[in-house]
Amino acid sequence: MPFVRTTRDDPRILHLSRGERLNTVERIVMLVFLVVVSGVDIVGLIFTPGMDPVGVAFSVAATAVFVLYLWWPPVATILLGCVFILSFFVGKDSSVLFAAAIAAGLVMRLGSTALVLSYLGGFLVATAAVAYGDHRVPVNVGVYLIVATVAGAVGYALRLASARGRTLESRLAESAEQERQAVLAERRWIAGELHDSIAHHLTVVALHVQMLDDPTVSAASQEAIRVAARKAMTDLRFVIELADDGPRETAVQTGDLGEAIDEARAEIEAAGHDVVVTGDSLDERIPRIADIVFARIVRESATNILKHAGAGQVRMEIQVDDEHATLTILSPLPSTPRRDLPSSGTGLNRMAERVIGASGEFSAGETGGLWQVHTRMPLS
Repeated sequence: MPFVRTTRDDPRILHLSRGERLNTVERIVMLVFLVVVSGVDIVGLIFTPGMDPVGVAFSVAATAVFVLYLWWPPVATILLGCVFILSFFVGKDSSVLFAAAIAAGLVMRLGSTALVLSYLGGFLVATAAVAYGDHRVPVNVGVYLIVATVAGAVGYALRLASARGRTLESRLAESAEQERQAVLAERRWIAGELHDSIAHHLTVVALHVQMLDDPTVSAASQEAIRVAARKAMTDLRFVIELADDGPRETAVQTGDLGEAIDEARAEIEAAGHDVVVTGDSLDERIPRIADIVFARIVRESATNILKHAGAGQVRMEIQVDDEHATLTILSPLPSTPRRDLPSSGTGLNRMAERVIGASGEFSAGETGGLWQVHTRMPLS
């Protein structure tokens, strides 16, 4: 997406439907210029013999009117017209007409369509009045027309540059916001991957640490802790490699439903639950995306079962028909909530995000005294 647009790409740049304001640099340059011009007129009146005070007064008045263009361009244009009318009756209209020609640049830079058209009509009337007025000294109004044309072109060029600058700033701000959102999305992704990959293994470790004092299961708990710690380190290294822009040492893990069920069954049975699995996790009709999502659902559900399930049987049911593949996990509810393994609710949110993001349906909640996690994925 390019940052710079031409007038053909963005025709709104050429529109004069509304007025504009000078930027800070333009204001400073204009104020310095007006102060210098006014100072030259006043110094000339004081130190130069024979200077016409009326002419100097009208020149200073026209210069002072220019200051109003900093805030109110329409008012400044009207007052400039009034100064010209007064100068016409005292025969000093030539100097004021030159100032009006210079003002064309400010009108084109700042004015709306109405102001530009009004100025154009007024300036043409003023030049006609000067050209056909009763003057002892002939005035070449063509010079003023040329000055007004050049000034107007410069003003319009500055207006286009200002509009393109604002467009560029807007697009840069939009790009910066997109980059910020991308960084936030990446952070959320890394946090989610760490939760999915590490939280499960840490839950297994925490559960079996509590069982180390029981000599009948101490050896099995030590082995479970060792295996869970090794898997946690492997998964952590995998997430770090995914987050790194550099080359990866291992292939991207996509998840496998059969392996996930076998792993979850072993861990849940080690915690004292019976696990019953119905359905074929290797059914070829299950698409790869559903296989990946189901594997994540099984792992996260196993984490929740280890944390919260009460005594009883855990069931995992896989059903496949012509349109959908369904995974249902049922676990007994505890008689009293466990306090030693608190839950943040992140796991359920992550499961719902994965399923809905893959165009599936997800629900979780109590049903018939059991906790049910139900996931349905389309086959196509």
